[in-house]
Amino acid sequence: MPRPLPGDGAVYFGTREQPGPSWSNGEIFLVRRIGSSAAAKYYVCPGCNQNIPPGVAHIVAWPKEHGHRVEDRRHWHSGCWQRR
Repeated sequence: MPRPLPGDGAVYFGTREQPGPSWSNGEIFLVRRIGSSAAAKYYVCPGCNQNIPPGVAHIVAWPKEHGHRVEDRRHWHSGCWQRR
């Protein structure tokens, strides 16, 4: 019998662990790149508080230890994530 996949999104290809933003006190985040063809909605980047429009490649990141819900995920401009 196959075992269920974790609900935290960590099983997606390309998901990696990275230190979180400075305000997370060194907490580890799971990070995944979203390609432009998969970016179908508007998001607000927590790094600059600006829109990420549909069709723009970006980063989605969430806390590894307690980010098991979709609501815990944040979409970042790639440059903002690098400057976090």
